[in-house]
Amino acid sequence: MGADELELVQEAFATNWIAPLGPHVDAFEKEFVERLNAKSVLQERTEQTEQLAPVASVTSVSSCAKDVASLHAAALSSGTAALHLALRMLGLKRDDEVFVSTLTFSASVNPIAYEGARPVFIDSERTSWNMDPARLEEALKNRAAQGRLPKAVVLVHLYGQSADLDTIAALCDQFNVPLIEDAAEALGAVYYRRDALSATRDSSEEAGRLHGSAESRIPNLESRVTKVTPGTVGRMGIFSFNGNKIITTSGGGMLVSADESLIRKARFLATQARDPAPHYQHSEIGFNYRLSNVCAAIGRGQLRVLADRVNARRANCAFYQQAFADLPGIEFMPEAPWGRSSRWLTCVLIDPKKFGVDREAVRLALEAENIEARPVWKPMHLQPVFAGCEVFGGAVAEDLFTHGLCLPSGSNLSEADLQRVVDVVGRCRKR
Repeated sequence: MGADELELVQEAFATNWIAPLGPHVDAFEKEFVERLNAKSVLQERTEQTEQLAPVASVTSVSSCAKDVASLHAAALSSGTAALHLALRMLGLKRDDEVFVSTLTFSASVNPIAYEGARPVFIDSERTSWNMDPARLEEALKNRAAQGRLPKAVVLVHLYGQSADLDTIAALCDQFNVPLIEDAAEALGAVYYRRDALSATRDSSEEAGRLHGSAESRIPNLESRVTKVTPGTVGRMGIFSFNGNKIITTSGGGMLVSADESLIRKARFLATQARDPAPHYQHSEIGFNYRLSNVCAAIGRGQLRVLADRVNARRANCAFYQQAFADLPGIEFMPEAPWGRSSRWLTCVLIDPKKFGVDREAVRLALEAENIEARPVWKPMHLQPVFAGCEVFGGAVAEDLFTHGLCLPSGSNLSEADLQRVVDVVGRCRKR
C-alpha cells in the first residue's frame, strides 16, 4: 500500500461513501478499462525492467488491437464472483459441460459446480504451462461428433502468463463455443496477436517465426504486431484483486466484456437482481457480488503502480534465474514467445535426479527457515472433489505438479530476502 491508496480511502471515509458502490467504484471500472491498453504496463520503465530482467521480448509493438473504449467492466467482490456471473449469463443448465484448464486453482472450476454443470478438464502444454490447444481441439471434436458441445471454454492464464490465445480463440470460434478468460493471475501480462500479420505478403512465415522460438522473434514489428491484455479477447474476461495478486483491493474482482449488455446484466445480477420499482421486487435470483467503495478506492491507487509491480516481479525472476544458472536440475517456467509474462509468481521445476533432492525436500528446507514456498497447483482432475470428471490428457499437468515449486515472489522482496531463498536452495543441492 502507498500514499495514493490512503488518500483515496480517506476520501471515501470523508464523503461517507462506504458500501455498497459509490463514486470510486465507477471510477475504478473506468480506469481499469483504460488500463487494459497493455502499453502502459509494457512500456513504462521498460529500460529499467529489461536491464533487471533480460528476457526475450518484442522490442516495439503497436497499441492494443482492441479499442479500449469498446470494453466495459463491472467491479465485483471477487474474481470467483466474476466467473460465476459470466457462466450464469451463458445460461448453464444442470449437467451442461464446461471445458476448463486442469492446472489451476479451484476457484476457476467451483463456479461451474455452482450452476450444476460438469467440468471437463484440459491438459497443459509445456511452452507456457497453460491449456494445450491440441488437447482442446481433441475434446471439441469429440463432443462435436456426439452432438453435445460444451456451453463454454474457461481458459486460465497461469502464473502471470498468457495462454496461446489466437489458437484457442480460433478453435472456440470454429466450434461456436463461448470463450471465457480467467485472467485472475495475469493482470499486467501482454499477448502479441498474430492476426495483424495477415495483411503482410509473407504472413504465414512471419506468424510462424513470431510464435516460434524466442531467438527467432522478429525485430521492428511496429506496424505488424498488435498486443492485447489476456482477459480481453474472449466473450468475457475475469480479473482478481485478492490479497495475493499483483495488485489488490484486499478482496475484489472485475468482469470485462466488449458486449455492454453483458456488463449491464452482470451489474444487475450482482446487486440482488432488483427490478426497477420503488418497492423491492425480484424476477430473477441475484447475488450480493458488487465491490465496496472503500475497496475500489484501494484499487484505484493500486492501478497507478501496476507497472512498478510487474517490474518488481520480473526482477525477482531475473534474480533467481541468475542465481540458479549453474545449478543442474532447476528449470524455470518458460516465458512463451507469444507474450510477455508479468511473472506474478516465479515457478521452477526441480529434477531430483539432476538436483539431488526433490521439490518437496526443497519446500521443507525453506519452511524450516520460515520461508513460504508452495507446489504449483494440483491439477483439478486429481482433486477429490472433482473425482470422476473427464480429462483430456493430464500427464503434463501431473508432471508439472510433481516437480513444480512456486518461490517467494512478493513485489516488496528485498535483495537480501531473495538471497536468503537462494542460499537455502543452494544448501539443498550440497546435501
